[in-house]
Amino acid sequence: MTNPRDARIVRADVSFQPVPFRAPLKFGGRTVTQTDLINVEVELEGRDGTRAIGHGSMPLGNVWAWPSQVTEPPAAEKAMKLLAERTAVAAVDLKEFGHPIDLMLALIEQYEQIAAGVIAELNMPEAIPVLAQLVANSPLDAAVHDGYGRLHGQSSFNVLSSEYMNHDLSHYLGDDFKGEYLDRYTSREPKTTLPLYHLVGAVDPLKDADIPQRINDGLPETLSEWILADGLTHLKIKLNGDDLAWDIDRVVEIDAISEVAQKERGCKEWFYSLDFNEKCKNVEYVLDFLKGIQEKSPGAFDRVQYIEQPTHRDLKKFPDNRMHQAAAIKPVVIDESLINQESLHDAEKLGYTGVAFKACKGQTETLLLSAAAQKKNMFLCVQDLTCPGFSFLHSASLAARIPGVAAIEGNGRQYCPAPNAEWAVDYPGMFDVSDGTVQTGELNGQGLGFEKK
Repeated sequence: MTNPRDARIVRADVSFQPVPFRAPLKFGGRTVTQTDLINVEVELEGRDGTRAIGHGSMPLGNVWAWPSQVTEPPAAEKAMKLLAERTAVAAVDLKEFGHPIDLMLALIEQYEQIAAGVIAELNMPEAIPVLAQLVANSPLDAAVHDGYGRLHGQSSFNVLSSEYMNHDLSHYLGDDFKGEYLDRYTSREPKTTLPLYHLVGAVDPLKDADIPQRINDGLPETLSEWILADGLTHLKIKLNGDDLAWDIDRVVEIDAISEVAQKERGCKEWFYSLDFNEKCKNVEYVLDFLKGIQEKSPGAFDRVQYIEQPTHRDLKKFPDNRMHQAAAIKPVVIDESLINQESLHDAEKLGYTGVAFKACKGQTETLLLSAAAQKKNMFLCVQDLTCPGFSFLHSASLAARIPGVAAIEGNGRQYCPAPNAEWAVDYPGMFDVSDGTVQTGELNGQGLGFEKK
């Protein structure tokens, strides 16, 4: 029997929007000063002939998704853009009707083949990594879910039940999920508010003496200024991972500055997450780091909420990078390695106790992996890819609908805030931060939860 609620993709348009950075962002040993947004608009048609438009947007993120010794960032950027365009063509060529989960999984099966065609066309020296494939195609994935929700006049998170889906989760995730659907692992209403994780980059100024020349664009520039202006309670600290003394001293200094600022605003509790961007050689580095923090600043140690993937993203190539000892001290979450269900199982075997979800890996994969992670009772967090505008709202709506997620990362407002302006008018609580939280309850509309009004 066919499901009368099925839809098909009849149009998919891709465009690119350059976004300059107001301040440089360093991670993984490279510094980013600009990005492009991949913007996608799709048109869906229901079995009854009705149609709806869906949108998706995501920063290109090639430096993060495709670090390489043989492919320079401009070449990776060109390939990812072409991949987004080629996958949009393939989406329309599907012709079949279905639920967004099934439509996108059918496309995901084609990603590698489409990517291989791009590599051949551009005569490039290596394949497009799976993570870069997911990032390039995530705006299309988001647009399909957005359009399907709008086709039915519902939130995209409220069309995940047996009424709309054609298979239960055992079809995708195994027998443990028999009789269950994604509505069991998502919320019917978004969380009212979520704390905002503010990024402290490796080259970000902590104090006035760290600023050679002020930007003077009206936004805060030092860590103290950001804490006081936005009432921040959650800080994500970027670290080097290959300079133990620097990493320890960086956290200790950040904690000392935070303590003064938080005392000034009367705040007694705040938190840190630590991100080494895979640069740690082994778990011993992490253990020595944690020991150093605890010795130099017990308060800073206590404030660490979790550690992001500290070692290499290739889990199969580096099976000795086991996280059990570190995860016994603080939750250690998988990030760059999390690309499919197999990688989640691999990470769990290596001792990872949490997962970092990102909308840039695709709405479909994220929803399925969040169900799998919840079943395993893992620590959950949602991060972004320096997402501004639409992409930040999408990331926040995802965080607000996954039970157990305690905070949302949002650093586009720090580094590339220009695209936020057109959305801030209708969703001020998402962009005007004063108490360290964003008002995710505003994201309760159709589709992914928001639209230009």
